[in-house]
Amino acid sequence: MAIQSHAVFFAKGGQIKIKDLDGSDIKVFSSAKMKRSQSPGLTPATIGAQTILRAAIISPISPARAASKIKFLPVFGLLMAGSLWVAQARQVDVHDPAMAREGDTYYLFSSGPGITFYSSKDMINWKLRGRVFPGDPSWAKGVARGFNGHVWAPDIAHHDGRFYLYYAVSAPGQNSSAIGVSINKTLNPDSPDYQWEDQGIVLRSIPNRDLWNAIDPNIIVDENGTPWMSLGSFWSGLKLVKLDSSWKAVAEPQEWYSLAKRERSVLVDDRVPGPAEIEGPFIFKTGDYYYLFASWGLCCRGKDSTYRMVVGRSKDVRGPYLDKAGKSMALGGGSLVLAGNKNWAGWGGNSAYEFDGKDYLVFHAYEAADNDFHRLKIAEIKWDEKQWPVIDEKVLDEYQSVLVE
Repeated sequence: MAIQSHAVFFAKGGQIKIKDLDGSDIKVFSSAKMKRSQSPGLTPATIGAQTILRAAIISPISPARAASKIKFLPVFGLLMAGSLWVAQARQVDVHDPAMAREGDTYYLFSSGPGITFYSSKDMINWKLRGRVFPGDPSWAKGVARGFNGHVWAPDIAHHDGRFYLYYAVSAPGQNSSAIGVSINKTLNPDSPDYQWEDQGIVLRSIPNRDLWNAIDPNIIVDENGTPWMSLGSFWSGLKLVKLDSSWKAVAEPQEWYSLAKRERSVLVDDRVPGPAEIEGPFIFKTGDYYYLFASWGLCCRGKDSTYRMVVGRSKDVRGPYLDKAGKSMALGGGSLVLAGNKNWAGWGGNSAYEFDGKDYLVFHAYEAADNDFHRLKIAEIKWDEKQWPVIDEKVLDEYQSVLVE
């Protein structure tokens, strides 16, 4: 579940540019006309804590902020040297990031209007490449009446020489949702072969029929080459369903499994998400095990977000996924991977990958020092002697993405 801003900011040639996600200029400010900061002690350590522009954009970062069309944006920390403004690099703002590599280039996909995506050669310096969908998926509003143009929680997979981008259409607090898929021959927008072709709905959840939510898709291929999709949030938890050989539909006869749950009374109204705060499944296979990562808690509330990442593992993709204590995640189990602290909240929406012999966890976190913007974080996964994932919490401060023009 996720939210992404409609605009990003760049500094170049003595100007601050507000750009839409398709790359077009919304507004250009001359640095000479901008009020200089009254903070003589402004340093790189306080970059992002200074708000130096007010921009009127639609940017529903959280339900509480969605009612406002005016938002103070922490854009760049500006350092004054004589009469010159020097802009520090802006970090990448993402939610529920998913990543893939084609050739020597990494591609990062994020929840947001039309699915925002970026490219990088080194997983640090990222270039905004625009949106997957120039508008809304054609079927979106027929599924979720509250759909606001924000496409949620993409997942990217490579199959049979093509890239499959799975995504969710929904609205907060409801399970009138659907997961769709779009296919492309390449992820490189500069290639003549670049063209996303939407395939429509893969599966759908319907209120009062389903006690699960069709969001947060993730594809895992088992040792027999069978594709499976994990999905879900809140309600009765995370599910696993087998896909057919096209990777565009549920296999028949249908085969479903419950992967993970949290406490929920049977007396809770079926239309209500309920107290079972769990979403964002991602299954990562390494060694003898499939590892199920998930996010517990609440997202999209800035510093008040309670997201944290948990994990369980199984030798069978269908489960059961057990935590370190041997408790099944389907019975409420889960071992903590990362949780929030005073500087960073809402760690979650994660994905996991292997590149060049190293394993990485990719996720978002809300930065307290920068008005709770959701920052991209990438951490190398280490494995302890019992083959459990270990993430050094210091990565939250050490990894700093750079948004380049």
